[in-house]
Amino acid sequence: MLLSITVNLKDGTSVDIDIAKLLHLGADPEHVETLINKKLSALDDYIADVDFHISVDSVAKVVQPFTDQLLKNL
Repeated sequence: MLLSITVNLKDGTSVDIDIAKLLHLGADPEHVETLINKKLSALDDYIADVDFHISVDSVAKVVQPFTDQLLKNL
């Protein structure tokens, strides 16, 4: 569901991490998560904010069955 992450630094620069591309190239999802968490922790003092870009279609596919079940009797 997570397509990419944009890390915005306090000095105005930003770093884009293309999660979808890394996974498409065969990177292990757990390894990618571990590396990103370590990097974010190391840069914590320099980070202004982090933007998470998600696939709305992927989220909808997961959420829709639950929504249908919840609303079936209305």
